[in-house]
Amino acid sequence: MSAERFELIETPMAGLHLIQRAVLGDQRGSLSRLFCPDDLAVFGWQWPVAQVNHSYSRQCGTVRGLHMQLPPHSEAKLVTCLRGAVWDVAVDLRAGSATFMQWQAVQLSAENACSYLIPPGFAHGFQTLTDDAELLYCHSHPYVAEAEFGVHYREPRLEIPWPLPVTETSRKDRAYLYLPQEFTGFNYEMPPL
Repeated sequence: MSAERFELIETPMAGLHLIQRAVLGDQRGSLSRLFCPDDLAVFGWQWPVAQVNHSYSRQCGTVRGLHMQLPPHSEAKLVTCLRGAVWDVAVDLRAGSATFMQWQAVQLSAENACSYLIPPGFAHGFQTLTDDAELLYCHSHPYVAEAEFGVHYREPRLEIPWPLPVTETSRKDRAYLYLPQEFTGFNYEMPPL
């Protein structure tokens, strides 16, 4: 599936999409569209952009996440790497999902011109594969501290094999607890297939 400036790369999880951006270039350099609600609607983006964030990670091996917001403040994210490279992970925590407690990782880099469209109900995190990695996030809902939820990046039930030794994490990310055995997910409206 494709739109004018974007092409969909399928993942096995409903609503989770890797999007290849078209890069137009000439002798001056290049241009690629990072966001267009009309084009991205073809891939399931159906929300206004409520917030745009930029993250900078100084050291290769840094892990950020796994983060999400709970209903009624749940959010979709469109994640783009502007500099360097990251191994970007989305974890399905939607109750009743066929892929509940499964994760999907993709490499995002300034060179590969891909973005990750992560729907509500997924926890998100990444590990930097280079020094000086920068990400741009478009969020469908503003940050609400009371709705913040995190999963420990070493959650044993997920068995995420971070590709590099972990060099840095935040105190908050290290403090997230493992999920209880009886955890059955969060209720979200599943996106159309």
